[in-house]
Amino acid sequence: MSLAAESPSPSSPSSSSGSDDFAALLDAELELTSAADSASAGDPSAATDDDEEGGDEEEEEEDVVVVVEQEDAIVEQSSTKRRRVEDQHRHQAVVMKSDEDTVGSSKDVKIDECPPHPGFFGGLCYRCGKRQDEEDVPGVAFGYIHKGLRLGTTEIDRLRGADLKNLLRERKLVLILDLDHTLINSTKLFDLSAAENELGIQSAAKEVVPDRSLFTLETMQMLTKLRPFVRRFLKEASDMFEMYIYTMGDKAYAIEIAKLLDPDNVYFGSKVISNSDCTQRHQKGLDVVLGDESVAVILDDTEYVWQKHKENLILMERYHYFASSCRQFGFGARSLSETMQDERENDGALATILFVLERIHTIFFDPDDQKPLSSRDVRQVIKRVRQEVLQGCKLVFTRVFPLHQRPQDQMLWKMAEQLGAVCCTDVDSTVTHVVALDLGTEKARWAVSNKKFLVHPRWIEAANFRWQRQQEEDFPVARPKEKGKENAADAPISKENGDKNAADAANAKKGNENVADAGSTKEGSKENADDAANSEEGSKENADDAANAEKSKSDGAASGATGS
Repeated sequence: MSLAAESPSPSSPSSSSGSDDFAALLDAELELTSAADSASAGDPSAATDDDEEGGDEEEEEEDVVVVVEQEDAIVEQSSTKRRRVEDQHRHQAVVMKSDEDTVGSSKDVKIDECPPHPGFFGGLCYRCGKRQDEEDVPGVAFGYIHKGLRLGTTEIDRLRGADLKNLLRERKLVLILDLDHTLINSTKLFDLSAAENELGIQSAAKEVVPDRSLFTLETMQMLTKLRPFVRRFLKEASDMFEMYIYTMGDKAYAIEIAKLLDPDNVYFGSKVISNSDCTQRHQKGLDVVLGDESVAVILDDTEYVWQKHKENLILMERYHYFASSCRQFGFGARSLSETMQDERENDGALATILFVLERIHTIFFDPDDQKPLSSRDVRQVIKRVRQEVLQGCKLVFTRVFPLHQRPQDQMLWKMAEQLGAVCCTDVDSTVTHVVALDLGTEKARWAVSNKKFLVHPRWIEAANFRWQRQQEEDFPVARPKEKGKENAADAPISKENGDKNAADAANAKKGNENVADAGSTKEGSKENADDAANSEEGSKENADDAANAEKSKSDGAASGATGS
């Protein structure tokens, strides 16, 4: 039946019972009725407690089709409620009544009246039928669940509380998943490079083969590549999490990608949030998620869009498969598609993060924890797991940060501390690592003579993305270089840590990486030193390649201006 058509009008004599019908249906559709709210065995709305949110019934945004059995149950419920309400009105608003069949409790029930309005559908309050535009009503639109649905703050809190009880009973948390550069990489057909066209990537995307990961979105003139390991990731994560898609892309695009990731509609249902659902421009927020913030984990490659929820965020290493993606983020190397390579599945980004999610889930539901489940907070668990990464490491930085700026204010210093390391400015016997760009500093030479670890700053960045301490020998420090011959790797470090001068900006335009994406250089063709040396990006990783005359000429001026 059409919910808009069935919404009661203010003048309807049976508006209370009609609105009760809709409220019961809404609870059934949202699958958010708590165990306490459905204690009565005769409660029809409890029948859908274990169904997927939104369910398979929601195929059209305009209308919601309810199975016959459910509709009959709701009609029977509404008849009972209608008789109660009419009887109470005849006795001039007797507001308390004991009834074993009342939804949510066998105790005395108070007949609620608006305001406050629990929510609106099609502009009408689904309890009293009053029009939304007749008064200013606080709340949030949930158009991705049902078009025209808006819930009041009190109702949102109620639904989140009910959802939290259900999740904890099922030993699940909430997982918010970004799409682009996190689970997939997409490109417009007209953005394909000459090399990609020569390799016939469009033809490959149309081939129907088992377990394929490259697809054509014909209506959007796009190609989409699924990140390696993504299908197994979703399958295993679904056992631990209630999952949402949350993208800044358009709704039509989000739905198409959801079909590729979840063709059988078992993971997401209606929980696909796009840019039109955001309540703040260019920002994502958990205000449109019917899951409690205390149990929400976010996977996204972009931090700044989650300004209000950084403690819930796990920053993902970006997935750059297509050439257009590399160009967008300033990479001068050939893309994975152009080199006909890809991330490894077993130890790639998604496999690594799945291990982290398993660790977070295990700690949160630790039976030895004396706190009740309802008072635990996943943000504290994320913080704890992150601090384990470099626990026991004491770092000193040398010529990494811009001169005349406090090292404690620099991003790399803060990142190391978040990973559990202790950072200091002077060397002593307790120092375990010296972080440097080359061997030409006193502290770097001290590290060598005292047999301390001497590592490139990317060692910290890789640990941040991989959530585990990396092998120090994989991040060597180069020999001292001639004045003005610093390699391009120096410039991104300075830029990310506050050096905003024109030389760095010019260097970035030439295709150098920024620190946030530096971990991505370990993708695909850059997963080992031999591959790195064969690519333009990899050539910036060691001193021998830095000596290349042509590269030195183009990068020398920018590096000399960093002052680090």
